[in-house]
Amino acid sequence: MGVMTKMRDQTGVVLWILVISFGVIFMLQDTQVFDVIGATGQDVIVVDGQPVTVSEYQQAIQQQIQAYQQNGQEVLPQTEDAIRERVYNGFVDDRLRTKAMDEIGIEVTDDEVYNLVLGDTPDPIIAAYFSDGQGGVDRALLQNFIDNPEALPQLIQLEDYLRQNRRTQKLNSLINATVRVTPQEVEEEYRRRNLTVNTQYVALRYAAIPDTEVEVTDGDLRGYYNANKEDFARARSYALEYVAIPRLPSAADTASVMDEMERLKERFATTESDSTFLARYSSERQYSGEFFRRDELDEAVADAVFENLEVGEVVGPYISGSEVHMTKVIATRPTEDTVVRARHILLRGDGDDVRRNAADLARRIRGGEDFATLAAEFGTDGTAQQGGDLGWFGPGRMVKPFEDAAFNAPVGRIVGPVETDFGFHILEVTDRATQDVQVADFVLSIAPSVTTEQDIRERLGDLQYFAEENGDFAAEVERAELTVQTVLAEEEQQFIPGLGRSRALSTFLSRADEGSVSDVVELDTQFIVAHVTTITPEGYRPFDDVKAELEPRVRLEKKQAIQVEKLQNATGDLNAIAQAAGTTVQDAGVQFSTTAIPGLGREPKFIGTALGLAAGATSGVVAGENAAFVIQAVTVSEPQPIADADRTSIQQELTTQRQGQVRNQWLQGMREDADINDRRRLFQL
Repeated sequence: MGVMTKMRDQTGVVLWILVISFGVIFMLQDTQVFDVIGATGQDVIVVDGQPVTVSEYQQAIQQQIQAYQQNGQEVLPQTEDAIRERVYNGFVDDRLRTKAMDEIGIEVTDDEVYNLVLGDTPDPIIAAYFSDGQGGVDRALLQNFIDNPEALPQLIQLEDYLRQNRRTQKLNSLINATVRVTPQEVEEEYRRRNLTVNTQYVALRYAAIPDTEVEVTDGDLRGYYNANKEDFARARSYALEYVAIPRLPSAADTASVMDEMERLKERFATTESDSTFLARYSSERQYSGEFFRRDELDEAVADAVFENLEVGEVVGPYISGSEVHMTKVIATRPTEDTVVRARHILLRGDGDDVRRNAADLARRIRGGEDFATLAAEFGTDGTAQQGGDLGWFGPGRMVKPFEDAAFNAPVGRIVGPVETDFGFHILEVTDRATQDVQVADFVLSIAPSVTTEQDIRERLGDLQYFAEENGDFAAEVERAELTVQTVLAEEEQQFIPGLGRSRALSTFLSRADEGSVSDVVELDTQFIVAHVTTITPEGYRPFDDVKAELEPRVRLEKKQAIQVEKLQNATGDLNAIAQAAGTTVQDAGVQFSTTAIPGLGREPKFIGTALGLAAGATSGVVAGENAAFVIQAVTVSEPQPIADADRTSIQQELTTQRQGQVRNQWLQGMREDADINDRRRLFQL
């Protein structure tokens, strides 16, 4: 506490009150400021003898959850799982760094901490929250927090943060100091990025050989399997069947939101401040004060508002998707843009035949046949089954010939054929908007209530209980009138298809036997109960199981060998090689940024080989991903001499990149050598 006592004695500056008031505690959470403060309780993680207690771990998780919530983000179960993994990895890395700093002897003096607060170059956290608006620190604002004895605990925490952060910076500086980028490396990188090589090449695509010309025997397959057995290694795996009930609101939940809206309707109608009302009652949509065209509003909102457009009217409540709306009309004005609703029938293609067919359809509609019926029969775009309805649209939404025709057509008149790049259209404007509207849209989400979710848990809980009691999962699923789904999962698999990430499910699987039934597992969009039907130990997938996968691989290898040999047997210059191989010489320009070669597709080996050739040089035969090829560098265009600005930029970029790589490699090496005991499963965390 020495430096903070020194600060109190000299200036009495009390910083933390303002820091808290600005919410910086949440900004600091990712740095794990408080990891070592007040650690008590049982150890949930132990890294080389350095413990992380349950309370520390849970506190860090809660801090991150609160940060999400303060940003208006809902923390669903699987988001929380990701937070838990991030916190776990953060604690492990923090303990490894702390151990290294202790062993190296990295320390931070009281004077250093003092200067981080009151020196000429204060810590960024001080500069950020005591800014004078001109890039400096408002010293007068600091002085306002002098002599506050109640701030001592917070000052101690601030000292710990500044000291730990500065200590970590010193460690990173030591690691970064091992990285050196030479002027020659900068020159080579600049040349590599800006070099252009114009090539000629001869290529034989593997796909040019018919499958019928390549024989693949069982011996070939077994040979490939034995030579590449590690490709077929498998972790311990589980065959699961599970039942799921979506996290959806019940009819009672919807009715509850509707009732709440009705209760507030009169207050909404008479409020003097719509923006304050929407904020006070936590509307999902805040007041903007803008005017909207008919086509700029959500369809459900626009339908409700424009049905009886009257200033001061409160429309609703009404449901749109998973939300309930209640909308007040604040003001109207004549629209400045043309906005119409139209339907059309699109006949794709061009030429007189298509035009005549479109004209015939127009005559049939004018003669009394139903537009929607003909649209469903003859329309060729996604609107056909909706009777050709395009909804409302304003300027810029449609291609110009169609837009011009629609905006100039009276309501109810059949127009066309109108030719566009898509084909020929028959269209009818069904409505036209003449007003823009200013609204206050009070929106509440319809979410499953605690009672609804508890009912789901109880239903699945009953299934789990009786399935464990009588050992017949299928019978209990049938009794519950639910549907079984199946999935395969591997041990420690982070993401399970159809289910996503779930630590609760992973913990269950790590302890499961065949026949085990899980507790009710809560996911973001559903609740599930899982049943383990089969457990397969780790090992290698059997040959018979992967045989179908092997055949295309072996066939491709054989085709590759044929094409490589054909090029190797050809001699002479490129033209002679091409003639002997039965193909032609092709041209391609290659740069560092090239991603694909015309006619060959993605070929990294082609690009790498070409950029390494001197002018006039010819490569050997290269086996690429899609073809075998021989390349000749016709011309090599060297870049202009490197400018000082480019030199500095590349130097900084390479240095930063390599420093990050070295730090990550160092930390990964520390992890590999460390004794990390993850005990979260013991605490069901």
